[in-house]
Amino acid sequence: MNPAITLEELLAWSHESSNFWQLLLDANPTLLDLPCGIGGALNVQEFVRHIWGVDLIWSQRIAGLPETKKDAWPTGPLDALFDLHLEAMRNLRALLDDPVRDWNKRFDLDRPGMPPELRYPTHRKILAHALLHSQRHWAQLARLVRTAGFPSGFKGDLLLSSALE
Repeated sequence: MNPAITLEELLAWSHESSNFWQLLLDANPTLLDLPCGIGGALNVQEFVRHIWGVDLIWSQRIAGLPETKKDAWPTGPLDALFDLHLEAMRNLRALLDDPVRDWNKRFDLDRPGMPPELRYPTHRKILAHALLHSQRHWAQLARLVRTAGFPSGFKGDLLLSSALE
């Protein structure tokens, strides 16, 4: 068995985490109004919008699809925000299912502040970045809601995920 973690496994972990938060926030909508302050989000709903919106734009960038601009992302309700994630998962699933996809192909990441020597990452690196980006934010959200007195029960550690053996 190859010991490497695959993009497939990271995708499954990302989707598992997103499903957890969608269900938790849907069952506890008052959490959406918690003040946040992470990444400029005023509350949890804005933060979740950022997480799932970024899922979508990275999936579109990698797939070569037109990018949905941030001002076009819905601001709510939660189901509409989760749709951003679901669309991203469909895009990424199609890419991972493509047998001729060249994951070593370079992407021109012309972004403000991007050092020239890092401007051309592989599609593989971009997808890994996108999937780990959301995991980092879910961990931040778990701490935020726990600090607010709500034990979320989030088991975000990869060790506790069913996404890989």
